[in-house]
Order: sequence, then C-alpha cells, then structure tokens
Amino acid sequence: MKEIDFKPILKELHLEAKNPGVCTGTEWKYTTGKFIESFSPSDGKLIAGVQQCGVEDYHEVIETAKEAFKSWRMVPAPKRGEVVRQIGLELRKYKEPLGKLVSYEMGKIYQEGLGEVQEMIDICDFAVGQSRQLYGFTMHSERAKHRMYDQYHPLGIVGVVSAFNFPVAVWAWNAMIALVAGDVVVWKPSSKVYLCAVAVHKIVAKVLKENSVPEGVLNLVAADSKVLGDTLFSDKNIPLVSFTGSTRIGKKVGRLVGERLGRSILELGGNNAIIITPNADLEMALRAVVFGAVGTCGQRCTSTRRIIMHESVYETFKQKLVAVYEKLPIGHALDETTLVGPLVDNWAVQDFRNAIERVKKEGGNIITGGKVLEGEDYSSGTYVRPCIAEVENHYDIVQEETFAPILYLIKYKTLEEAIQIHNDVPQGLSSALFSTNMLETETFLSHEGSDCGIANINIGTSGAEIGGAFGGEKETGGGRESGSDAWKAYMRRQTNTINFSTELPLAQGIEFSV
Repeated sequence: MKEIDFKPILKELHLEAKNPGVCTGTEWKYTTGKFIESFSPSDGKLIAGVQQCGVEDYHEVIETAKEAFKSWRMVPAPKRGEVVRQIGLELRKYKEPLGKLVSYEMGKIYQEGLGEVQEMIDICDFAVGQSRQLYGFTMHSERAKHRMYDQYHPLGIVGVVSAFNFPVAVWAWNAMIALVAGDVVVWKPSSKVYLCAVAVHKIVAKVLKENSVPEGVLNLVAADSKVLGDTLFSDKNIPLVSFTGSTRIGKKVGRLVGERLGRSILELGGNNAIIITPNADLEMALRAVVFGAVGTCGQRCTSTRRIIMHESVYETFKQKLVAVYEKLPIGHALDETTLVGPLVDNWAVQDFRNAIERVKKEGGNIITGGKVLEGEDYSSGTYVRPCIAEVENHYDIVQEETFAPILYLIKYKTLEEAIQIHNDVPQGLSSALFSTNMLETETFLSHEGSDCGIANINIGTSGAEIGGAFGGEKETGGGRESGSDAWKAYMRRQTNTINFSTELPLAQGIEFSV
C-alpha cells in the first residue's frame, strides 16, 4: 500500500498535534494531566496526542454538568430531539473522514469504520423519533374518582465509559438516548482511541453552539482508568454509569456503583456461538461465520468465537472455512482490499499468543493460522493470521473470551446437545443458528433454546441493528442499550395518583377515621 498522508484528514476533523482532553460542549480545557500520544496499529505511525484530564478537572466538569442538567431537563423532549437530529446531520457531513480516523486509530478496516459512523447517524434518527414517545401508562384505580398513571423523568448525569473496539458508536448509543431523555452526559473514552472521541466532540460542538445548548450537557473527560476509573464509578453525582469492557472490570464497576445504590448498564464479555445444523444453507453460514470471526480482527464483543456443527456437515464446512481463511487479505486498515486489519496493540497480540499456547496445552488442534505476521508490510507487529482450532467446549480457554481472531470448532450429534454446549459458557451475549427447518429454529428461540440476550436465525452473531435493545445475560452483565425500550434505563419512573373526588378513600378498603 502506498504511503498515507493522514494530515489532511486530521485537518478536516479540526485535530491538532496536541489536543485538549476535556470538553464541556463547546468549551475546551487544557489540563495538567499526562500527555499521551496515539499511534496507528496499522503502521505504527504517530497520529497526534491528547492532554489528559486530571481529577480536579473531572470534578469541575461534574459541577458544570450538574448545573446544565437543571435547565436541560426542562427543555421539551421534542426540542431536545431536534438538537439530536442536527447532530445526525452534522455527522453525515463527516462520515468519510471520521470513518477513516476510526479505522486508522483503532485498526478496523475502512468499511467497518464507515459502518460505525453510520451507527451513530442511525441512533440519532432513532432518538429523534423516541423524543416524541417517552410514554407512560394509565392504570384504573380501585378507588372511585381516582386516576393513576406512570411517567418518566430525566435521571441526571449519565457516565459513559466506552471501549477501544467501538471508539464512537457506543457513546452515541448512550448519549443520543440520554439527550432526548433530558439527561446530560460525561464520556470517558478508552485511552487507546482518544482522538476519535475528541473529533466527535469537535463535530458536535457546532450544533450545540448554534442551538444555545448549555455548557455541560455533553462532556468529554479523556483520562486513564488508573486516574479516573474508580472516581467516576464511585461518584454519587452520577446516577447511571454505562460501562462497556471486560467482565473482570465490569464486576468491579458493578460493585462500586452498587455500593452507592447507583444504576449501571454493563456491556461485558461475549463467547458467541453459531450452531450449524444439517439443514443449514452452508454457503450463507460460511459468509456469516467468516465476518463474525475475523471482522474487527476478532475484537468485537459479538465476534463469533465458537462454531457448533452437526457431525454430518462438520468436515465439509471445516474444509470450506479453511479454504477461505488461508486466502484472507490481511493488511493496512485503510487499504480497500483488506478484510482483516491489525489487532489494536502489542498487548492484544500477546493475549493472542497466550491463547494459542493454552489451546495446544489443553488438547486442542490448530487447523490453520495462529501466527504473528512479520515482514515489511507488518512492521507494526500487530498483525496475526486468524486461527481455527478444533476443541472441546469444556476447555478453560474456550470458556473464556479472547479478544482476538480465534475460532473454535465443536462437533455435536443432536440439537439438544448443541444447545447445551452453546449455553455452557459463563457469557450470554449473542448467538445464532443456521437452519431451514422451522422445528430447529423455533426450538433455538424458545425458553429451552439460546440463553443469550441476542439470538439470530440465519444471520451471524455480529452486526446488530440499533433498533433492537443491545446487551446480554450472565457474565455479559444484563445491560441493554440502543433501541427498543432501552430508553427507560436513562430515566426515573414515577407513579402518580390523582384524587378528583371530595372524599379520601384508602387503598385495599382500609378504614381509618380520625
């Protein structure tokens, strides 16, 4: 691939060599926090740097957010939705350069970078409609001339802690719904992709300024978790924390937020499987498996980790998979011919190496891949050959989530056995079954089927649309973001009873005379 000059893209996104890491909407604040530089995993080159947020800076942002909430919550929801609509329009203008930055800083291929920005646009569109549907319900009272109903009020500050693999979309899933709900947002992005977060806030700032949105409604605090993590999670000023990351850290987040009786939306690990039955369309399944397993170089929480295949199609499908894997184009994320980009950094590469060794030690058979690539085109040291391994589901390494392109093949005899294998992991995010047999597909979606938050038929585990609630069960955390009625998590429910009679009857027929 020819040499890439990324400076024009940085200029288009209004990014400098040194950028402030704290923003309260349209006001940027230079801080005394540690300066950190961002290097692309595609070629190892320096992109730019960010001056991080310090603890004192954070507390100032929180005070600004608290003050902003007082006025923002009283703006009519459809008018809040209008601001979100304009944010969506502004993001459309920057889809190409922002998509390239997502790709270059994180490492996902350009098509996925564009897709991530499109997710932001889509959730803006969804949230605009939601702003006119923050509905409650009316109930019949047991007491004469009484009316009961419930309604939803803005909650307050929503803390959004996002992971590196989706540098911008996860923030949008939360922030756009929170905005129409009347909340204000404090975003702490992953330190591996600060520039994406800064770029988004620079894009959004124009809309906020034009609509006279108070300072403190949308806030950015770019800080290392060692500096700000526990402080944010323990902050009583933040009634809701949405955290995306590993199960290990998620358990800590849940504990810290729970100790102060706050709310948390936890989007944690996945160990996603696809069941392939004798009645599957194997060509369709093949495309779904490959994208699910190697897309984002296996660094999605919905990445396909396990393939559970009926013994009658096992060898045939395995051969098809190997044939595709051995010719996968691996390279620079911005090269349009690339289908597999790099892992995010050298730590991720080491996790990949360690997992491969554990597979071997536990008795697994590496069929193809599993090597770190070397050479001039892979000088950043972050490129790997996606791996396929034959394993048994009970292996310790198979029970864990490895954030890398390692695909485990498992054989089954009956559908009941396949579902048992499928569910026999600690995580419960995404799942899929390929079959043209209605009895098989309906069983998978029934009470005795998949135990995941997402269950698909004849599509893969990866690539959820924003219209549905996103999230999973068990060690995935139980959180729900984005579509459906996920908006309710960002608001507080209130039950109201109105007596329009001249008497005071008590519920349950209680008599109490004074």
